[in-house]
Amino acid sequence: MSATLIAVVVALVLGHMAQSLAVSLRHYGWYRDWLRWLDTRFPEGGFWRGRWGLLIALVPPLLAVGLFQLALHDTLFGLASLVFGVAVLFYAWGPRDLDLDVDAVADAPDAASRRTAASRLWPEGAMPATLDGGSLIEAVFRNAQHRWFGVLLWFLLLGPVGALLYRLTALAAEGEAGSILPHETREGARTLMAWLDWPVAQLMTLALALVGNFDTVLGAWREAGGASFDPRRRFLGTVARASVKCELADEAADYVEAGGGIDAGEGGLVAPPPVPQFTGEVPELRDAMSLVWRSLLVWLAVLALFVIAGWVA
Repeated sequence: MSATLIAVVVALVLGHMAQSLAVSLRHYGWYRDWLRWLDTRFPEGGFWRGRWGLLIALVPPLLAVGLFQLALHDTLFGLASLVFGVAVLFYAWGPRDLDLDVDAVADAPDAASRRTAASRLWPEGAMPATLDGGSLIEAVFRNAQHRWFGVLLWFLLLGPVGALLYRLTALAAEGEAGSILPHETREGARTLMAWLDWPVAQLMTLALALVGNFDTVLGAWREAGGASFDPRRRFLGTVARASVKCELADEAADYVEAGGGIDAGEGGLVAPPPVPQFTGEVPELRDAMSLVWRSLLVWLAVLALFVIAGWVA
């Protein structure tokens, strides 16, 4: 089996089963300190304070990881490279556990605690979390993109360097570390993040089409401008909303067909209101997470096919 597939599976299992280990290891204080140090060393008007100033911060750690990656290639029959890949992917994954954050929103006993839990699904410094179903669906998929799929795709394309590139860019674009950056530098980080995210969103949309209603996904993708090469088009949220809405409609139809309607006398059975599946009465979260997990399984299945075909080393 391919070392790439093994690294992905091991990192996923560790991240899900060893959550305390993940919490203890996924710290990026060194990156914030590095950005702060750079900000004090470069004067106004320099490259650091321009659109692509983030490259100064990214090149040293990525170069170090890349050189280490090359040095370990084929060492100990590839075992050293495998262990290194697992370690970097595990470190770049998350950093928070998406399942736990979504469960916290769903199981919140009241609106105040639910809003507090939902704030963990919004970027730091962003607008306050909103609790309507559509916004929560978009938040789930946005977090899945940034915590899981983005790291995974760039790991598959570039190895450990790609996974770390995505995580460090994400921290600079929307994380606490970004608050240290000059305005133009952070705007450049957001532009780089948008380009890194564009292929991720396209492939997530394709996976949604395969695990959900293809016509619904395709229509939403077109209406939201997914066919363009503009990375500023946030089409994934629109596609996610449409997919979850279709899933809920199908479940309601299945419920009625199974005889779960309400007896209306001579009028026959009528569909009851949707039954919330969570304590927090947000059934959209259940379907959103179900679609996210099914999409991830599609990615892994495709990766396995690539391994069998000999296209992935």
